[in-house]
Amino acid sequence: MIVLASASSARRAMLAAAGVTLEIDPAQLDEAPAKQILRDRFTHPAAIAEHLAVLKAGEVSARRPGALVIGADQTLALEGTDFDKPRDRAEARSQLQALRGRTHHLYSAAAAVRDGQTRWCHVASATLTVRDFSDAFLDDYLDQAGEAVLSSVGGYQLEGLGAQLFSAIEGDFFTILGLPLLPLLEFLRIDGELPR
Repeated sequence: MIVLASASSARRAMLAAAGVTLEIDPAQLDEAPAKQILRDRFTHPAAIAEHLAVLKAGEVSARRPGALVIGADQTLALEGTDFDKPRDRAEARSQLQALRGRTHHLYSAAAAVRDGQTRWCHVASATLTVRDFSDAFLDDYLDQAGEAVLSSVGGYQLEGLGAQLFSAIEGDFFTILGLPLLPLLEFLRIDGELPR
């Protein structure tokens, strides 16, 4: 049995579209203090994403004996500053203004834990350049996107209206959506969870 320790609809949809049968059991981890501890220990956002993915999978693994639990996390870094999911529209607007006309990096991590033992983890990165959009466009984008801007770091969702925010993207599409899908699928095949 495969369990996804995430409430992310994008991650669930990616795995389902790839033919992975799984159950959803989101981690009950208070991310803010965990992130702060990790930021104090690790300076690179990729390491923070990786450790959070392991923590989330481990938390769910403790209550799901025998299951292979997949945890995931994503961090966004802009010139030494990392971003969290915006708490409200004003914070989403502020994040998008900070990203406007600049290039940032996304780090998507996944980890697989069974019975408290980390069996695999992987971090992938993507580089995204946000175009120099107008304030009027930003307000219209926030109006149309609504609450969806609160569900992803940076306040955008590339798979939808958020695509209009960008002028260039380098990296794997799945990584940008929040999961290094192809390396995860390869691990699942090697581990015997998917047919080879």
